Amino acid sequence: MTTKKKILVVDDDLDQLDHLTLILKADGYDVIAAQGQAEGEEAILSTIPDLAILDLMMENLDSGFVLCHQIKHLYPDTPVILLTAVRSETGVDFSPGSKAAAGWIKADVLLDKPIRPEQLRLEIRRLME
Repeated sequence: MTTKKKILVVDDDLDQLDHLTLILKADGYDVIAAQGQAEGEEAILSTIPDLAILDLMMENLDSGFVLCHQIKHLYPDTPVILLTAVRSETGVDFSPGSKAAAGWIKADVLLDKPIRPEQLRLEIRRLME
């Protein structure tokens, strides 16, 4: 029997959280959905996700970074995808490979919102192989 892979999804936007949950469940994943940073922190302590998808800006402007650091500290091999609209709004490149971000962004991938389901699926498959 194959165990479903667990994906933690954290976003303060309930519509976005529901949308991502529907996509991931349809693809056969076990989804742990948390609305906001506080629920995300609780989820991190109660389950070990196979992958995490985090909104960057929630209650605090750095909520996604904080959660990402916590996940990488507790579960260093867990891939993390950060979702954000920051680049389109500010022009600042927070991608993990950029010079400005080198060393302090612990996410494996940063994707711009709105996210296309096929793009998300591609990144998930790549990170979980």
